[in-house]
Amino acid sequence: MIGIDVGGANVKIATEDAVHIHYCPLWQHAPLSEILEPYAGQPAAVVMSGEQADSFASKDEGIAFIVDAVRAIFPKALFYGMDGAFHTRADPRLSAANWLVSADFLRTRHPDAVLVDMGSTTTDIIPLTDFDHLRGMSDLRRLQTGYLVYSGLLRTPVSSLVRSVAIEGTETLVSSERFAITADAHRALGHITADQYTVPTPDNAERSVDASLQRLSRMVCADLLEIGRDAAFGIARQVWEAQNTQIAFQLKRVREEQRASSVIAAGIGSTIIEEAMGGTDLGDELGIWSDALPAFAVREVALRSAGRSP
Repeated sequence: MIGIDVGGANVKIATEDAVHIHYCPLWQHAPLSEILEPYAGQPAAVVMSGEQADSFASKDEGIAFIVDAVRAIFPKALFYGMDGAFHTRADPRLSAANWLVSADFLRTRHPDAVLVDMGSTTTDIIPLTDFDHLRGMSDLRRLQTGYLVYSGLLRTPVSSLVRSVAIEGTETLVSSERFAITADAHRALGHITADQYTVPTPDNAERSVDASLQRLSRMVCADLLEIGRDAAFGIARQVWEAQNTQIAFQLKRVREEQRASSVIAAGIGSTIIEEAMGGTDLGDELGIWSDALPAFAVREVALRSAGRSP
């Protein structure tokens, strides 16, 4: 069996011995079935969040599209829902259940923990202390409770995190253009390599440190030649500080409310989450599966269910 996590930007696939991450921008009508076709012929368990892409008029339309695209390749696919059960056809309960299946998989392994799963676009903060409390929780509700922070390692626009930055001691407003993204800050700071910068750059230029510094310079309507490398690195540090503060605040809130005793980090940003906020990197326990946790989790939960889905 394989596990499939269909997000709005990426499709993650967990097989028996590997993780595959495919860039699949559903808002650009990416060919989901074509991406899945090489994996045909295997049983598949699926979870999704891509139904919220703005190419769909509604979540129901997005769910139907994803289910149809998956079933074209995997006719007997099982889809995990927000009720914690598997379904065989389009259902409103399938919306944004990828975080829940991670909790379902981990709840017996780490019952007193909060999971912080930092992906390319968002960071999930999931208390594992009471699984029944999580069932049916929408993304709207998760935003309200701090369980979802719309800030990720790669795709988040810099202007959504900082309204101003200090340039040589002078507070400077930033532009609201998408000149730079969090991948640029993390690339400049050495948190990621060029190979780990897996999303398109805002200017379609290269993924080098200097190119990221140039994009960060544009956030203050300048360029790297004008403000210099030190100032550009300063912008990168301030962006990460703002992101770190935002996530840490919500993590503290969730830990206190749920009386969780530990933190585990997962996703492509697990290393910097562990370094900044403490806890344990789930990669030490799960290896490569940590980077595509919902895809791995939906596979494991389906195998655990052993055909008892509705």
